[in-house]
Amino acid sequence: MPSTDGRRRRSEQSRDRIVGAMLSLIEDGAISPSAEDVAARAQVGLRSVFRHFKDMESLYAEMTIQLGQFYMAALAPFESVDWRPQLFEAIERRVDIYERLLPFKRAADAHRHESPTIQAYHERAVTLLRARLQALMPPHLVDNAIAFETLDLILSLDTWARLRFEQRLPAETARTIILAQVGVLVD
Repeated sequence: MPSTDGRRRRSEQSRDRIVGAMLSLIEDGAISPSAEDVAARAQVGLRSVFRHFKDMESLYAEMTIQLGQFYMAALAPFESVDWRPQLFEAIERRVDIYERLLPFKRAADAHRHESPTIQAYHERAVTLLRARLQALMPPHLVDNAIAFETLDLILSLDTWARLRFEQRLPAETARTIILAQVGVLVD
């Protein structure tokens, strides 16, 4: 029995190292790490990668589960009771999450068209954040389609990525722009 538990524990540790290696490679800027890259970073054999994950798609699936935990911070209860301060709390949470997820967004965007797992994860995240925004906004803003859709756009990971990557703005400047634009919309 103990040897079986020891093997299982080593197998779980190997699996965790593989997922951690994939995340680490992407965080370091690799858009499309190969199984060989993952094995080398995890310090396991290539066969171990495919013993734990039948293909890269199944590794993406495991990776999205771990990344999904970042979004859990956005769902924590608000400290404020009024919608306006809650909105700005939500913005601060999103900005923190988005900044941490930037390297993963770039990699996900490169693979989304060929990965049902990444596409489904993306759709769930967008739906979750949109529903959270809808739930905290007052009816007059939710019912105003132009205002609500603009808020949803401004508060998206795509907008954050554009400000940070394409416009090459520092995080604090991007944050200031988002806060200013949201302020204009809700006032």
